[in-house]
Amino acid sequence: MRAVLLLSLLATPALAEVPLSAPDFETHVSGHTLTYTQFGRVYGVEEYLPGRKVRWSVAPDECQYGTWYPEGDFICFVYEYDPNPSCWTFWLREGRLVALSIADAPGAELTEAERSQTPLPCPGPDVGV
Repeated sequence: MRAVLLLSLLATPALAEVPLSAPDFETHVSGHTLTYTQFGRVYGVEEYLPGRKVRWSVAPDECQYGTWYPEGDFICFVYEYDPNPSCWTFWLREGRLVALSIADAPGAELTEAERSQTPLPCPGPDVGV
């Protein structure tokens, strides 16, 4: 019974793959804008700026600004309008990032669908206010 449980855990990609370290994550994302998909649909786009700063968007021209930091094997993000960290495990699969939130079960991974050096079209905080 124990062996069956262990084999089923190892068969789950999120548990079988080695998480990226913070330096490896930073090397992969710095200076890039990544589009993530989940369940075959665009989940959001994140631009990785110098100093571990980020811009996140789930809708055109609407961005949240934040930062990321390592926390053990996790990469955590804090955004300007939500002080609660959102932590993820990241790993590479065929050269693309795959991410699983600590709040989600295996099967809900985000996958890097596109990587560019084009900045997000963010008008800036509080424009027109």
